[in-house]
Amino acid sequence: MRFAAGKTQEAAVGGVDLNINIYYGGRGLIDDPTLFVINKMQEILEELRVNVTRYNLYECKSTIPTLPQTLKDADGIILASTVEWYGIGGYMQLFLDSCWLFGDKEKIAKIYMCPVVMSTTYGERQGKLNLEVAWEILGGLPCSGLCGYIENTVMLEMNEPYIRIIEKKAENLYRTINQKVDCFPASSQAVKQKIAVPKPNDLTPQETEQLSQYVSDDSYVQRQKQDIQELTSLFRDMLSEEGADSEEEYLGMFRRHFKPQAGFTATYSVTIEEKKKKLIIDVDGPKLECYYGSVEQADVEMQMTRAAMEEIVTGRMTFQRAFMSGAMKTKGDFRILRTLDQLFLFEEKNKTTGEV
Repeated sequence: MRFAAGKTQEAAVGGVDLNINIYYGGRGLIDDPTLFVINKMQEILEELRVNVTRYNLYECKSTIPTLPQTLKDADGIILASTVEWYGIGGYMQLFLDSCWLFGDKEKIAKIYMCPVVMSTTYGERQGKLNLEVAWEILGGLPCSGLCGYIENTVMLEMNEPYIRIIEKKAENLYRTINQKVDCFPASSQAVKQKIAVPKPNDLTPQETEQLSQYVSDDSYVQRQKQDIQELTSLFRDMLSEEGADSEEEYLGMFRRHFKPQAGFTATYSVTIEEKKKKLIIDVDGPKLECYYGSVEQADVEMQMTRAAMEEIVTGRMTFQRAFMSGAMKTKGDFRILRTLDQLFLFEEKNKTTGEV
């Protein structure tokens, strides 16, 4: 068995059986320097008889919300990411979000975390700091991490001093976890206890992931919208059938209050929003035809709500007043519209006697 310089004798002999998980948040590119670093760290840790489990987040991106469950048996973890243009990347951020929502905070409080952030552009130090702060807010124990700017992975692989740094970092992680090194409390913990309180979530990670898949499925969302529209239409029709769309509603009142005007002829079409059919009023001198249906061409077309029609037929409002107040929309000959109040004299009943 090969050991890097500086390893303790007890580590070489046997040491304590430890479990360390590696969560890699990069894209798995061949020339990703982070892959070389964590491969080397995994090799050293396994030589120290540490049980190492690797999770490539890009391979299990559909089940990332369930990964916090894998922390329950871990003594320590390595969070590894690559800064390709800005920040630690979406996969790692999603994993940290899942830890906040679904992770066992009591278990996380006992887990040491080593951040590894390699950069092919600017921002590796900020990325490393972000991981440390995130783990502190979660309640975990951050360890000394590793970050660096690597322009060419070949340069990293052929550089012995860099390799020794990586090996030394893996050894230090082992010692920290094995000896359960104490850490000073962080101010982020105090802030979390006061303001950063996660909202209760009754959904399991599996249910949340399933819901996320549905929300991201455009065809599913469109089907749901169509179903809602169909249900809305169904209930509207049911209400109409129960009386709101009666074929005789208002007809009797128009017939009883009809006052013919000699030589006057006109056709009115009234659209009442809560009704499926239009109210047609056809006046030809002393003759009146009043029904629900359609007509090819009306002299005046009106549109109003059921409430506005109730105001008119009970005598509390005239057609002219409904138009002026905006309660009724009208299209057509306005002189013919004004005649409506002469043709139909709806009068409000006395509230005490019931007389007109």
